[in-house]
Amino acid sequence: MTIDFIDVQAPEPGEWQQVSPGILWLRMPLPFELDHINLYLIEDNDPVTCEKGYALIDTGFGVNKTQEIWDSLLSQLNVPLTKIIVTHMHPDHIGMAGYLVDKYRAPLYMSHSEYFVGRAMSAGSRGASDWQDDEYLVRCGMSAEYVATASENRKTNKGVGQVIRPIPLHHERLQEGDTLKIGAGDWQIMIGRGHSPEHVCLFNPTTNVLISGDHVLPIITPNIGVYSTEPNANSLKMYLDTLPQFKNLPADALVLPSHKQPFVGLHSRVDTLIAHHHEHLGNLKAFCQEGKTIKECLPVLFKRELNEHNMFFAIAEALAHLNYLYFEQQLTRGINDKGQYVFTLRSAK
Repeated sequence: MTIDFIDVQAPEPGEWQQVSPGILWLRMPLPFELDHINLYLIEDNDPVTCEKGYALIDTGFGVNKTQEIWDSLLSQLNVPLTKIIVTHMHPDHIGMAGYLVDKYRAPLYMSHSEYFVGRAMSAGSRGASDWQDDEYLVRCGMSAEYVATASENRKTNKGVGQVIRPIPLHHERLQEGDTLKIGAGDWQIMIGRGHSPEHVCLFNPTTNVLISGDHVLPIITPNIGVYSTEPNANSLKMYLDTLPQFKNLPADALVLPSHKQPFVGLHSRVDTLIAHHHEHLGNLKAFCQEGKTIKECLPVLFKRELNEHNMFFAIAEALAHLNYLYFEQQLTRGINDKGQYVFTLRSAK
């Protein structure tokens, strides 16, 4: 099963490429191994003046470098932003939303859950005790030294709020099945779950274009994690439950993802993503014939060496897969004398 990437060079930061009539592709830098996010501008009309503008899909990391790129780019375009649409609350998507909403007095469009989780996440703990964060790391099988270091880092780290500009106090709610008018196009709202609580995707049946955000990515797979905020979540089930709906769209839809290259081959990519996770689940079942901690399971899922940044997401992804098997009653889950979760293949009756 293959996908075909469009024959368009990825834009440099501060530049753009047209990927479909009326749609411009932008990129903003990220300070990670995955070093970019794709953003999209869709031709729209200013609701007051009726003059040409652009609706924006996602906004980039909320740091000065991104703001400088935005200021340069917008001066070149010389038209207003009419809508700020954020697919989900992760900082690379919502980070600059507040700045751009304020700059253009444009409405912010998000799903209800993503908006309020984003508000809570950017506000931080506000003095709440963090013993449950420590307990989560212990449950995941991390060493006492790792847990102590993470606890100490939380005291000095300002959290994700430092890379999210203040989120506006007003939003327009996007829900499953809604239609959003952008310019001459009617975009259908589709909701994915698992990578984030209520991830917005947009499909235009007239132009056959899907804006997939992080829910459907080429080459790489979205992080599907279980974190300390909800350690008994079954996020992988939510993800697998909301992937098949995209096969109801045309197989030749142009997919505009948040990372890597726009592509055609939606059905194949959905099948590949589902098969990828089921392969991991099968491998974990075989590995857990004798009890294993979450950390012990990491080499089953990740063949590369994990740095500190990647480790945070890796243990969350491992727990998501193990929780899935636990809730499907294929694994048992106990706690050993170190306070660590131990997952064991359930005996056949």
